[in-house]
Amino acid sequence: MSIKRVNFNEYAPEVLDQLKKGAFLTVKDGDEVNTMTIGWGSVSVIWNKPIFMVAVRYSRHTYNLIENAKEFTVNIPLNNDLKKELAYCGTKSGRDLDKFAEYNLTLIDGQKISTPVIGECELHYECKVVYQQAMEPATLNDEIKNRFYKNNDYHVLYFGEILDTYLLEK
Repeated sequence: MSIKRVNFNEYAPEVLDQLKKGAFLTVKDGDEVNTMTIGWGSVSVIWNKPIFMVAVRYSRHTYNLIENAKEFTVNIPLNNDLKKELAYCGTKSGRDLDKFAEYNLTLIDGQKISTPVIGECELHYECKVVYQQAMEPATLNDEIKNRFYKNNDYHVLYFGEILDTYLLEK
């Protein structure tokens, strides 16, 4: 397997399209590694830095891990059909089981951070948290609040400086 470095925004249309279908947000805290499926996020430039913003609910196991780790990877399947794996990782908790073993997902060491990437995905972002913001419910549009936050399980937004972006090629 070889690494081909790419510009952080080179695959932006593919990333935004795939996010609607799901991508893997992976976090490592000490010896514990977990991944979850995300369907929301953004790739942008803020503070003159390339940024990948992800949203994690307080109730998720990943929340505690990312709070400690302050880094994450986003793993995007471009060509591999990982629908089953994305569905599974979006509905099961890493508190209860090893998602990687359940679906034979391969962990590969990160290039710039300690959090690994998922080998079955082609495109990877390695990010260091440079800012986080808890959502403020009082400032949220009522339509969005009623649709996505009926249980008051809000997100924390994590702005990760993209330290490396690459394709894993077989």
